[in-house]
Amino acid sequence: MATLDHKNGSLSSVSLHGFLLVGFGGSAEIQALLFAVFLVLYGVTILGNLTMIMVITLDARLHSPMYFFLKNLSFVDLCYSSAIAPNALANFLSTSKAISFEACATQLFFFSLLATTEAFLLAVMAYDRFMAICSPLRYPVTMCPMTCVRLVLGTYCGGCLNSIVQTSLTFQLPFCSSNRIDHFYCDVPPLLQLACASTTLNELFLFGLCGFIIVSTTLAVLVSYGYITVTILRMHSGSGRHKVFSTCGSHMMAVSLFYGTVFVMYAQPGAVASMAQGKVISVFYTLVIPMLNPLIYSLRNKEVKDALQRLRQRHSLVKKEGK
Repeated sequence: MATLDHKNGSLSSVSLHGFLLVGFGGSAEIQALLFAVFLVLYGVTILGNLTMIMVITLDARLHSPMYFFLKNLSFVDLCYSSAIAPNALANFLSTSKAISFEACATQLFFFSLLATTEAFLLAVMAYDRFMAICSPLRYPVTMCPMTCVRLVLGTYCGGCLNSIVQTSLTFQLPFCSSNRIDHFYCDVPPLLQLACASTTLNELFLFGLCGFIIVSTTLAVLVSYGYITVTILRMHSGSGRHKVFSTCGSHMMAVSLFYGTVFVMYAQPGAVASMAQGKVISVFYTLVIPMLNPLIYSLRNKEVKDALQRLRQRHSLVKKEGK
C-alpha cells in the first residue's frame, strides 16, 4: 500500500490496514489438495498432542520431571501449530486471503513466542536427562517440582522476550509497494520484504537473536548428551543401556528435527530472500514436527506405551461396568 512521489519517482509509505497471504498459489485443485494435506497434518497433531497430555496427566506413574516437561512440549506444539494451521486452512478455501494488520501482528507474536519457547524447552529436557542419568542421587533434589515449574516458566519468559523484540521491530517498519505477503502465515522474513525502509537492524536482530538462541540451546543439548554418552558407555547392564538409549534417542530425534529446520530458516544469511524454500521448511516445523513429536516419544518409549495400555484397560472396565 503506497503512493508514488512524482518528484523523485520513489514509493512512500501510507497507512496499511491489512495484508494478503499469498500462500502457495496454484489452481483450485492444488488449493484443495493442500487443504486436505494441512487438515490431515493438523488433525493428527491435535490428536497426538492431546493424547500425550491426557496420558501423562491421568497416569500417576508418569508424574515425574521428564514427563512434566514432555507434557509441556505437547502443549507448546499444540498451541504453535494452532497459531498457524486454522488461518492457513481458511485461506485455502478463500478467494480474498486477507488478514488484518492487528491479526498479522498477533499471529507473529504468538508463533514467535511458542517456537522460541520450544527451543528453550528442548534444552531444559536435555538438562533433565543429564541430571537423571549422570547424577541420579542428586536428581530428586535438583529437579524438585518447584524447580521444574521455574524452568518451564523461564522458557516462556525467554520466548516472550524474543517475540516482543521481533514483533515490535517488524511492525514499526513502514510497509510499501505491496501488501502481499509471500507466505502462508505472518513471519518476519516475508514481512521484511515489504518494508520501504532499511531492514538492516531487523535482520541483525533476527539472525543475532535466533542464532544466539539456537547456538546456546544446541550447545546445552550437546554438552548434556556428551556427558550422558560417557555415562552410558560406563554402564555394565545391557538393559540399562538400552532403556537410556531409547529415552535419549527420542529426544535427540526431536531436537535434530526442530533445530535443523529452524536454523535453515532463521539463523543463516540469505534466509530472508529464499521464500520459496522457506514455505516448504515452514510447513515442516509448523505442522510436521508437532505431529511427529508425540509419535516419536510414544512409539520409542515403553513407559508411555504401557500407560496407554493401562488407560485402554481402564476404559474397557468402565464400559463393562456400565453395561
